[in-house]
Amino acid sequence: MILEMKVPSPGESIKEVEIATWLVKDGDYVEKDQAIAEVDSDKATLELPAEASGIITLKAEEGDAVAVGSVVCLIDTGAAKPSGDTPKEDTKEEAKAEVKKVEEKPKAPAETEKSYASGIPSPAARKILEEKNIQPSDVVGTGKAGRITTEDAMNATPSMGTPTGGSRSTEKTKLSMLRRKVAERLVAAKNETAMLTTFNEVNMTPINTIRNQYKDEFKAKHGGVSLGYMSFFTKAVTRALQLYPDVNSMMDGDYKIGYDFCDISIAVSGPKGLMVPVVRNAENLTFRGIEAEIKRLALRARDGQITVDDMTGGTFTITNGGVFGSMLSTPIINPPQSGILGMHNIIERPIAVNGKVEIHPMMYVALSYDHRIIDGRESVGFLVAVKEALESPTELLMDNNPKKALEL
Repeated sequence: MILEMKVPSPGESIKEVEIATWLVKDGDYVEKDQAIAEVDSDKATLELPAEASGIITLKAEEGDAVAVGSVVCLIDTGAAKPSGDTPKEDTKEEAKAEVKKVEEKPKAPAETEKSYASGIPSPAARKILEEKNIQPSDVVGTGKAGRITTEDAMNATPSMGTPTGGSRSTEKTKLSMLRRKVAERLVAAKNETAMLTTFNEVNMTPINTIRNQYKDEFKAKHGGVSLGYMSFFTKAVTRALQLYPDVNSMMDGDYKIGYDFCDISIAVSGPKGLMVPVVRNAENLTFRGIEAEIKRLALRARDGQITVDDMTGGTFTITNGGVFGSMLSTPIINPPQSGILGMHNIIERPIAVNGKVEIHPMMYVALSYDHRIIDGRESVGFLVAVKEALESPTELLMDNNPKKALEL
């Protein structure tokens, strides 16, 4: 019996996927539920499992865009498993064997006849070269036996780093469907929104004090879940969103859609690029709940197991460029949302405290927002509210009881 394998629908709005990588070869025997391909949608990369055991015939090439529901391979379920085969689990690394490009080394030019005078400038030529700050070794002499003449020195120009045998190959690689969609959405966000960015700075000393005091106990109590910065920022953001609900809304034509819940998209780096999974109803989660959910989503993104459902929705986004060393940036809105908070690296800087100069760990924070729906008052007020909560976490985020808030 020949089974036609069709592309399943990864999500409601997805009509087309791209064959990113075949994990098997044409004519291979595959087992039921074995991963046979990775397919890219505009939201995630998903594995395609075999629906039955048998000999596979591929009907699409890597890089082909195929419609949801179309046939991508055939499986001959009546074919016997080749004798002598032992089941083995091919790793993705084995299936994606990289073809290395071996470049021929440039042949050394034939040596010209040399003498004691080769490359030696005449006294007049030497003076000219010194004035130009040019080494004699960088000049080819045209005089007798290779001697550098005055004319050679006059014509010599400083080296501009002319390539001399190093690799200068280029490679053109097609972007994945996910990366193309990300690029399209980012350009749309710049072109279709009235995006502005407002900045502030946060003294991280209070949060560092709490983390240093409780992080070991927190990790031991909650099964290896670490007490990071993201739970504090998520808590501060959900509080500010409730104070300034316009930031937690988005445009739909001539209408504004507001939300009474806070689904926070957290930008994480995955093997296929930037992923933005969503922490649902973050306003109801504890510090432990936020950290555990972010850890779960980050691991799924890292392992390539993130799904469309994990990234669908979201009413506001937090991105942390500080983990890569960014000091300051203007994050781009994640459409159709209206706001995104950018975190940055923490640097010890001198600041004025009660009339005195003190050194504190400081972080710049940035809020990019859609000015069509959010006014300056709301945007600045929102960011100030975030700053206030982060600088007074015990009072504003923990109800003056850190141990209870951290469930210790």
